[in-house]
Amino acid sequence: MEEDKKSLIDQTQTFHPSHSFASQANLKSFDEYQRLYDESINSPDTFWGRAANELHWFEPWRSVLDQSDKPNFKWFSGAKTNICYNCVDRNLETRENKLALIFEGEPGDTRVFTYRQLFDETCKFANTLFSLGIRKGDRVAIYLPLIPEAVISMLACARIGAIHSVIFGGFAADSIRGRILDSTCKLVITSDGGYRRGKNLHMKTIIDDAVTGCSSVEKILVIRRDNTSSQNVNMQEGRDVWYHEASADKLTTHESEHMDAEDMLFLLYTSGTTGTPKGIVHTTAGYMVGTYLSTKYIFDIHDSDIYWCTADVGWITGHSYVVYGPLLNGATILIYEGAPDYPNKARYWDLIEKYRVSIMYTAPTAIRTFMKWGDEFPNSKNLTSLRLLGSVGEPINPAAWLWYHKVIGGERCPIVDTWWQTETGSIMISPIPGVTITKPGSATLPFFGVDPAVLTDEGNETDYGTLAIRKPWPAMLRGIYQNPGRYVTGYWSNWGGAYYYTSDGAIKDQNGYYWIIGRLDDIVNVAGHRISTAELEGATITHPWVAESAFIGADHDIKGQALFGFVILKAGFQGSDQVRAEINEIIGRKLGRFEIPERLVFVNDLPKTRSGKIMRRLLRNIAERKELGNTSTLADPAVIDHIAEEFRKLDHST
Repeated sequence: MEEDKKSLIDQTQTFHPSHSFASQANLKSFDEYQRLYDESINSPDTFWGRAANELHWFEPWRSVLDQSDKPNFKWFSGAKTNICYNCVDRNLETRENKLALIFEGEPGDTRVFTYRQLFDETCKFANTLFSLGIRKGDRVAIYLPLIPEAVISMLACARIGAIHSVIFGGFAADSIRGRILDSTCKLVITSDGGYRRGKNLHMKTIIDDAVTGCSSVEKILVIRRDNTSSQNVNMQEGRDVWYHEASADKLTTHESEHMDAEDMLFLLYTSGTTGTPKGIVHTTAGYMVGTYLSTKYIFDIHDSDIYWCTADVGWITGHSYVVYGPLLNGATILIYEGAPDYPNKARYWDLIEKYRVSIMYTAPTAIRTFMKWGDEFPNSKNLTSLRLLGSVGEPINPAAWLWYHKVIGGERCPIVDTWWQTETGSIMISPIPGVTITKPGSATLPFFGVDPAVLTDEGNETDYGTLAIRKPWPAMLRGIYQNPGRYVTGYWSNWGGAYYYTSDGAIKDQNGYYWIIGRLDDIVNVAGHRISTAELEGATITHPWVAESAFIGADHDIKGQALFGFVILKAGFQGSDQVRAEINEIIGRKLGRFEIPERLVFVNDLPKTRSGKIMRRLLRNIAERKELGNTSTLADPAVIDHIAEEFRKLDHST
């Protein structure tokens, strides 16, 4: 690792847990963390068996971990359980009248559910699915806005043993069709619409297009979200069914299916893949135990908390930390349907004030956007109910971390900067609040049972290389749907199959802390120098005018690859040659002159999906003057035209 980068990390400011938080935390000391971590690595059967016993099992397991067919590991073999039972029924014993789910729609409509009401609605939905011919093992696609039925339908599928495949509500018909075809879904659950920035999203219309050619689809179950437009929805006789009509006579009781530990729970397709969609398989028992325990300790869940993860249920974060993990812990969860800036840029902070949210879990992209909008919006609301903040989805740069800590957390809230993946199922590296000394930009230390290593291409341990995992963990993926060979070659073929390959780069500092530097395909090789785009973006945002940036490597006749940067400035500031020179000076000083980009373009926005992920492929195509390809998943397709125009302007000025 280059000495200047190592020195920069080793000198990073640290933040110590407060005594007041630690005294009330579920885990109270670093010594306790270290003792439990050591046990989880050295005696996993003992550790995970004890954790699993905090949940309900219809039949016990024969073994905690079976490693006889690596990498096809099995957890809790022989056991029977049901994750919906553990999320809902189990909580009726002590939390029957406690709020389980709070919903606010973008127009301001609200619905709330106690655990008893969530039980009733889940059973009614399960009975409706059963009446439509859905049985254990059938695949069900869910394409909904973030409304209560999105959560309830997932739970209902799990209750009867159907395999849900939740598809993000921002995907277009072609993306949906590919997922339905791959999983041969029997039923699609959708709605007449949903709201985004004041507009109705015609989701049923999109589904009608998406199921063209999908012979496996027998029924489409439609939730009525917009009463005013329901009469205009096309309903195909014999195929399409209104949920409110189909469920009207259904009972509010339904016995949970007794699921084998390794029965498939859900399929989730990774975003941004090329070619055939890649369906990640997660099974029942290990995923349940992993999400339960990680939620309990990383989010320090207490009965009094109002917990808000801003993710959509179409992503793994929504599965694990909107639905399953929090409900397994008996938490009260908040979900919000709409955009963070509708009807104004204070909407998120208004929700926190209104519902007295105590835990907020969101993405660095969102945090940088809030920074760009300005402090006046969060400062206009009372955020003192917050006691814990979280970050997920990508490495958070130190400047955004510090802003989050100061402006949103009031310098009193611990921040859990979490690293994990769709494939890992649950959080792998994260601070434990009240226990871990944190460093802005570092995911810090591994969670229980996670044994990471930073490796060279040859498999030697290093302090700057590829992040790998030595040992299996409960919530890990069990394969790629209908493609076992792709599972082995994609995740277990490096280093002789001895490690799980994460495809992420990482730095391990002198304290053993992990710094995730992004996907290895975001490492650019310029004239023999390996350059992390995440590091560049972190350095750029230290300029006081910069709100956000994205860097990519593009083909170059001389260098092989060249760096290109796209920079958003904060409101009220304009780009110029002087500002460009200042940013380049920061990059040169912090990272080295060889990391100064070939071209730095000032833009109003970046090409992002509705989940906030930057589509770097489109930036790369602009830089290489190629056709853009599919832009249907962009939150705002007009953004890409603006970026291309700004890039062309520099062609004429250089």
